[in-house]
Amino acid sequence: MSTIAKQERVSYMKDIKDRKVAQHNDLITSVAKMDKIPLKIFELAVSYIDTDNPPQDNIIYLSKTELFSFFAVSDTNKHSRFKEAIEKMQKQAFFQIKEEKNKGFKFKSIVPIPFVEWNDYNDKVIIRFDVAIMPYLIDLKKNFTQYAITDIMDLESKYSIILYKWLCMNFNQFETYQFKHSRTQKQLYGYKNPQISLKNLREMTDTEKDYIDFRNFEKWVLKKPVEQISEHTHFNVTYDKIKKGRSIAEIQFHIEKKAHWKDEKYKLNDEVAKYSIEQKQQQNDILFAKGIANPYTIKLLTSNLITGLDMANQETIIGLSKHVYPLYDELVKSNGEEALTEHLGYVSDNMVDYTASKKNIVKYLQISAKQYLENGVGEIVKEKKEQRLEAKKNNIRLVKKAPEWANKKYKETTTEEEKARFAELQKNMRK
Repeated sequence: MSTIAKQERVSYMKDIKDRKVAQHNDLITSVAKMDKIPLKIFELAVSYIDTDNPPQDNIIYLSKTELFSFFAVSDTNKHSRFKEAIEKMQKQAFFQIKEEKNKGFKFKSIVPIPFVEWNDYNDKVIIRFDVAIMPYLIDLKKNFTQYAITDIMDLESKYSIILYKWLCMNFNQFETYQFKHSRTQKQLYGYKNPQISLKNLREMTDTEKDYIDFRNFEKWVLKKPVEQISEHTHFNVTYDKIKKGRSIAEIQFHIEKKAHWKDEKYKLNDEVAKYSIEQKQQQNDILFAKGIANPYTIKLLTSNLITGLDMANQETIIGLSKHVYPLYDELVKSNGEEALTEHLGYVSDNMVDYTASKKNIVKYLQISAKQYLENGVGEIVKEKKEQRLEAKKNNIRLVKKAPEWANKKYKETTTEEEKARFAELQKNMRK
């Protein structure tokens, strides 16, 4: 029976905000030899498994729409990126599982998803799990861990995901036994404040040969993941470094569960996030068009503070509209249009090779405007105002001096690609 013919057996899964991932603890502590994207695809696919009624043929049907929403992918090449992630997962990704058996350990290397099939005319992605991985996903009578799939949705690295699952494994045991009498207070404290040797942590995160300098290891495998876990999941996590002699030998984590955290973090019904990715893009297009049409955008362009390439960058124009233009409104209201013109001229004259260094122009202009407003009218603007008052008193007409760059010979620096992009932008605005 072909896999396509099996589509009639597709069952409608619960909404993602209600779904859990359940895995055997041996899989939680295994070495995931894969990057973030393949690992997240695996986790999302596992959330489709109904452990009470597991698929007999190890096949689940994943939604492409949900997949792209899960990864917040909205660009035009999302299908090719999905294909690349699947190919990478199948060619490179596997779990290295270590099980304690008798007087030693038993090792297994498992490629979790050997078969994936999809097409370009419907929403279904067919995923078949390898038979060797299924006992770690459905045979869960004991020693397993469960967590909300939405908790890992916003985690930004494989180390965050691996560490979060391991912390869940320990904290779940604390919640299971805290009101029973089968564990000592010391054991309960150990579940809530788990320790792991640096050697085992490197092994679990597959960093035995990476980040040899501990400062780099701490930054990428400990500090940033812990920050992400505390921000995006139902845990607040801190850690201590435990030394033996002069060397750091162990890491102890401290886990606190957020009091009012809801598993429905995937806010499909939230007023702010109720729009689909496509609707959000439409909103951004409208904000972009308004930003382009804003008179301040032209002022920045003629003051040589932004370039034609910036004009074609949606993120830059929206950023200026949100964070800079309100400050300009306040500036004009307080000191008049001429004050803004003089402020932009002053910023331009003192902006040494800033745009060439590709720094954040939105942030730069925002800070400049804030400083202007905080310090009142700047010395340059004060001087200009005094000149105007003196000229008015003596009935003298001031001639505005052209900026230095105005007399320089113009040199074409715009590439053909940038010209084409700007032409397309103008075309879309005329629609």
